[in-house]
Amino acid sequence: MRKNSIKNSRINGEVQRVLSSVLQNEIKDPRISPLCTITDVIVAPDLKTAKVFFSVMGDDDEIESSKKGLSSCAGFIRKRLAESLNMRHTPELTFVYDNSIAYGVRMTHLIDDMSLNGADKNV
Repeated sequence: MRKNSIKNSRINGEVQRVLSSVLQNEIKDPRISPLCTITDVIVAPDLKTAKVFFSVMGDDDEIESSKKGLSSCAGFIRKRLAESLNMRHTPELTFVYDNSIAYGVRMTHLIDDMSLNGADKNV
């Protein structure tokens, strides 16, 4: 199966949907921030491993505690994934922090600051 095949994209989307639902409704670990979201999932073509990209709005301490909480809940999450999806293999989950949302927010603030400073110079 190619990396960008339709089947693999569909599997990635379904795994992301189930993981988001489990994270929102079933996990009660206090280390995981309530502002933690699953941004992307990449399942290997052999369906044995999956990289789960998550984002947290907060400081570095919240990011690290959320990562530790997610890693410790990986078995429970994997069990729920196996119950929800009928797959030959239930992938081992690896959680990776995704800073793209924080980067986008930072860039938006910088652009806003530049446009406000530029407007003041024209007056």
